[in-house]
Parts: sequence; structure tokens; C-alpha cells
Amino acid sequence: MKCEICGKKADFGCSVSHSKQHTLRRWLPNIQRATIMVEGRKRKVKICTRCLRTRYKPAR
Repeated sequence: MKCEICGKKADFGCSVSHSKQHTLRRWLPNIQRATIMVEGRKRKVKICTRCLRTRYKPAR
């Protein structure tokens, strides 16, 4: 699970409960399968939603 554009992947850490009990967990990026134009060609890629959003953001 990794974004092919920016390289974003799962992050690791601990969940900390109210009693301060630490348990391991991971934060997963929102990876979607999308067809986008890459160097003038349509290509299916696994891309995070942040990259997908900024790719189609209108220029100001």
C-alpha cells in the first residue's frame, strides 16, 4: 500500500488509551486505483487521494 506519485505509505505508532495503555497501530493512507494521464498516456495507478485532488486542482 503505497502511492505511486508521492510515495506515501503506512505510518506506525501507538494508540494510547485513557489509562495510558500503549498498543501498536498503523495509519493507512487513502489509496485509490485511478486512471490518469502520465506523460501523455492513460495509465492505471495506485494514488493517494491528496495527490488525486491536487492533480485536478484549477490553477490560480
